[in-house]
Amino acid sequence: MVPLLKLLLYILFLDHQTTNAAVKTTLPKAKQQITKHRSGTNSAGYYDDISAGRSSTEEQPSNSYKFATNFHGTSGNSKQTDEQKLLYHLLRQYERAVRPVRNASHTITVKLGMTLTNIFDMDEKNQVLTINVWLDQEWKDELLRWDPAQFNGIQSLRIPCDLLWLPDIVLYNNADDYTAGYMRSRAMVFYDGTVFWPPPTQLRSTCKISVTYFPFDSQRCSLKFGSWTYHGFQVDITNRSDNVDLTNYVVSGEFDLIRVHQKRRVVKYTCCPEPYPDVTFYIHIRRKTLYYMYNIIFPCLMMSVLTLLVFLLPPDSGEKISLGITVLLAFSVFVLAIAEKMPETSDSVPLIEIYLTVVMGMSSISVVMTVVVLNFHHRGPFNRPVPRWLRRVVLEKLRAFLGIELNYNQYSSTNGALPNSVSSNGILRRMSTRMQVEDIVLGNNMIETNKDLFQETELISIENGESVLRKKAKKLNDLHSKLLKTLEIAHEWRQVAQVIDRFLFWIFLVLTVVITTVLLLVIPIYHRSMDEGEFDEAEYGLH
Repeated sequence: MVPLLKLLLYILFLDHQTTNAAVKTTLPKAKQQITKHRSGTNSAGYYDDISAGRSSTEEQPSNSYKFATNFHGTSGNSKQTDEQKLLYHLLRQYERAVRPVRNASHTITVKLGMTLTNIFDMDEKNQVLTINVWLDQEWKDELLRWDPAQFNGIQSLRIPCDLLWLPDIVLYNNADDYTAGYMRSRAMVFYDGTVFWPPPTQLRSTCKISVTYFPFDSQRCSLKFGSWTYHGFQVDITNRSDNVDLTNYVVSGEFDLIRVHQKRRVVKYTCCPEPYPDVTFYIHIRRKTLYYMYNIIFPCLMMSVLTLLVFLLPPDSGEKISLGITVLLAFSVFVLAIAEKMPETSDSVPLIEIYLTVVMGMSSISVVMTVVVLNFHHRGPFNRPVPRWLRRVVLEKLRAFLGIELNYNQYSSTNGALPNSVSSNGILRRMSTRMQVEDIVLGNNMIETNKDLFQETELISIENGESVLRKKAKKLNDLHSKLLKTLEIAHEWRQVAQVIDRFLFWIFLVLTVVITTVLLLVIPIYHRSMDEGEFDEAEYGLH
């Protein structure tokens, strides 16, 4: 009996020695860890140093166990705060690499919401929408629950997100390379296991840009969020609220926010029986037109007026074609400036480009018609006369329709005859007076002898002179008639040019007013009225 008692005492002694050796080995390490923690400025920074960031956590899945081991020596210290004790209590056996459920068949429901703060940019050329948001995520973590009474009434705790399990929710139609991710902000953990994580972030999503009504356009973009690896039986995604939070929204200087809508959808693929839920946010924005009105629309209208002035400019000024070509080049500059902003797509043509193209076409036609008008105006007097059909259409019907008064008697007042002062009778009368023969008495015999001869000679001379002068006068009269006729032909061509010029002015004026009213007023107003309709998911490119 005595040897048996001695053996039992010897075994107890060896166990005591082993325990003391373990305590002597562990205690210095614990004291060193406590000293390091007390020398820090705050406990949060200490926890961040322990976590060593998200990347180190992913590389070492047992980081939470290291956290628990490092904190074990201080857990019983009375100088530790209640939050430090609670943090140790929650994370001593926590593993962030797996879903925080006690039963693998349980589903974690993630409530997803969005707080829109700003529409940062709309890149029409690359078809990318950039917005600033707070992406609100809320779920239940079964491993992060505690009794507030045991921790001095603490009901919530802010924990670095790299120490917790996070749902792998991503933006499906992301325009970036997925390397930026969300801001690594702290998550708010409540005593019932509720985790709320609202990281602020800038989202760049692809968006089907419709430039048909630019600059009076409105755009509809969608942002689709879902889990990247979990199906609906593991992580379910629902709406956190009925509407997007706009309390912190800052108004954009380029776009008006018309409507923001969110909808939960469940998609089933042929490859897998599990559902894949997602939450899609629909954003409807409308472009503000004041900037484009002052920098594009008004200059285009003024250049359209200059196109009309081409037909009012006198042909003799020599600047009609120069003005038309200058206006045409100005329109070309505007078309190039707008083309640089628009996406390189053939789906639609911007309304403003349609307007500029039509007006450019009118300017080109005006230059061509100006050449025709100048050709008519500067036709010389030795050209063919105005054709009868052209005279009837232009100088009679069209002139009367436009109410243009033309002077037809400028070169035809004498009906082709010379004035009375240059007629043959007038010339003969003056020459007969100047050539009147006086009686000169050289002597009685000579007078009597030459009297009959002189009278006979005088009659012959007068008759011959009158015949010659009549021929000269007739030639002069014919020459004058031809001159009047050639001048009348040139004048008639100028009248044709004048009537055509005035007719083109009114035609282009009516076309300019109609095209401007339809393309820049009627269609934009109709489009804006249609924008106020009900929400249609098909308009956002999703079915």
